Amino acid sequence: MNRTALPRMVRWKVALLGGAGGLAALLALACLGSGCANVRYLAQSAHGHLTLMASARPVSDWTQDPSTTEPLRARLELSQRMRDFAVHELKLPDNQSYRRYADLNRSAAVWNVVAAPPLSLKLQTWCFPVVGCVAYRGYYREDDARALAAALRQTGLEASVYPVPAYSTLGKLEWFGGDPLLNTFLQQHEGELAHLIFHELSHQVVFVPGDTTFNESFATAVERLGGQRWLTQHSTALVREQWARRESMRADFRALVLTHRNQLETLYASGVDDGAKQAGKLQIMQRLREAHQGIKAARWNGSTAYDAWFANANNAMLGIMASYNQWVPAFEAVFDLQGRDFDRFYAEVRRLADLPSEQRRATLDARMPR
Repeated sequence: MNRTALPRMVRWKVALLGGAGGLAALLALACLGSGCANVRYLAQSAHGHLTLMASARPVSDWTQDPSTTEPLRARLELSQRMRDFAVHELKLPDNQSYRRYADLNRSAAVWNVVAAPPLSLKLQTWCFPVVGCVAYRGYYREDDARALAAALRQTGLEASVYPVPAYSTLGKLEWFGGDPLLNTFLQQHEGELAHLIFHELSHQVVFVPGDTTFNESFATAVERLGGQRWLTQHSTALVREQWARRESMRADFRALVLTHRNQLETLYASGVDDGAKQAGKLQIMQRLREAHQGIKAARWNGSTAYDAWFANANNAMLGIMASYNQWVPAFEAVFDLQGRDFDRFYAEVRRLADLPSEQRRATLDARMPR
């Protein structure tokens, strides 16, 4: 994901079953559960991840290598301080994840595809072993992702493709070295780097197969809570000032998109005919783009950071937004109720994860600020 165009929104979760035997089991499960159409896709996932992992080396190898540039060495050392902070301050897993680094020689780890009907924000889902059903499909080759998006558009869906800088294997591949640091995100702003590492590690704490909104809202809450602690305790005043400006713009972006997303949701649920819905949709999307131009001039000093997002906004992009933000305030409220203690917080989130789906969602809805 381009974290400027899609701020801390969407990443890809992978849970491969490890090794040649595990891959065979995964493919067999795919054939049993959803037909063999998924086998080619899962094979590219396995091959892409194994290739990525094979290119990773321990951070200490990179920092001690005389050919490593000073900027890269400094960034790797910073990442390891963040990694230690995640263990000691945020009580996140102490394992091999983000203790190795790989340069993929490309701009993204994977490319995600999302899709939705022309008059609905309900996302297309794909179901797989281990992770359950998810509202996006990731590819290690951009052209493969764009080919799927084109095929989905041929069926009448609205589809989008966006780059993803990092993904989580949910702690399932620690025996293989864990999730590595990647060139696709290592050079981001210090605040972004901290948030990304904390977000992805949190998926190793709690993950509910098939419940994207629960998983991503929880991880987003952890990254915000942990990121604020990191910046307060370890960053310079300049870094904190830069981050505050980014967060202000990001908050404006979320509020702007949510307002118009809610208008679309209301329109799509109304009893008017499809022609009226289509006309109303065009008006709402036009107002969204005009509002972006207004806030860009009034508050963002003309920043073009979100231009591409608004130019390509559609039901799929508006739909995926909710997954990463819907219950963040509820999880933050749960954190407060647990005395802002991360161990107690995780224990309570695990309890919520064990509830039946409807009860889990109702409990989180009850924790949302009124």
